[in-house]
Amino acid sequence: MNKILKKLNSIGIIPVVTIDNIEKAIPLAEALVEGGIHCMEITFRTEQAEEAIKKITTKVPKMLVGAGTVLNIEQADKAIKAGAKFLISPGLNPKVVKYCIEKDYLMIPGIATPSDVEQAINLNVSIVKFFPAEAAGGINMIKSISSPYSEMKFIPTGGINNQNLNQYLSFNKVICCGGSWILNEEYIVKNQFDKITKLCREAIFTMLGFEIDHVGINAENETVAKDIAKNFSQFFNFSINENEFSIFMDKSVEIIKNVYLGKHGHIAIKTNYIERAINYIEIMGGKFDINTIKKVDGKIISIFLEDEIGGFAIQLVQK
Repeated sequence: MNKILKKLNSIGIIPVVTIDNIEKAIPLAEALVEGGIHCMEITFRTEQAEEAIKKITTKVPKMLVGAGTVLNIEQADKAIKAGAKFLISPGLNPKVVKYCIEKDYLMIPGIATPSDVEQAINLNVSIVKFFPAEAAGGINMIKSISSPYSEMKFIPTGGINNQNLNQYLSFNKVICCGGSWILNEEYIVKNQFDKITKLCREAIFTMLGFEIDHVGINAENETVAKDIAKNFSQFFNFSINENEFSIFMDKSVEIIKNVYLGKHGHIAIKTNYIERAINYIEIMGGKFDINTIKKVDGKIISIFLEDEIGGFAIQLVQK
């Protein structure tokens, strides 16, 4: 997977927009960035698409811009020249796909059937847009297609919203989801870009699903840790589960047997997708201590932020 696709995977959501008023392009892109989403797909459904891509890539450098509804070679050339980093089409046109591969353009063609997937494979395409996602069978269709074509990855688009987003993203063959539900047309027309930012954050928090997993309390030593655990058990009837490093109380409170990270201890926050959560927190200005990374089978399952909050170290854990 190349670096652009890895970036899209780490973001998880590609807002799809059709721009018919060029004056909306910059404030819209800035609203997405403010909301924590640093990518967008501008469809070639209007004459303003090329200029919008050019303006955003110039004025909003944090934004990763792609071109959507790319139906022919001319549009592909215009989009790349304007600054688009990836191209997406609703269907699979072999002529356009071959041209983009020859030009080293990142093209993601659309598919809806197994026959489409076989065409993509014959063109050496390993990532496709599944469109229209909900109308074409949704996540169950993707899972069915994935069975015989196990190497193919998907970007489902069409009918996706906060209610079904994680049904798609939780499947390991889906690298991200595209959609326009974040970009409320009324808000754009009325220049209410702060509401677009709010929709971005709602989608991100739906995707990441942050929840407090447990609170860790630092004890001076094992004896003190056992005394603390005894009090919790006596007063609240919490069950005790002791290991070499700590004592867990009903899985919600952890008593550390020595001074660990954090002035007072740590707060563990679980998330649906830890690598996407890391990307989002870093985008919002947070930093992680790479020395605290824990992995299982090569995948991150736990990491701590560099800075404490309220005297507590913050641990991010995979659900």
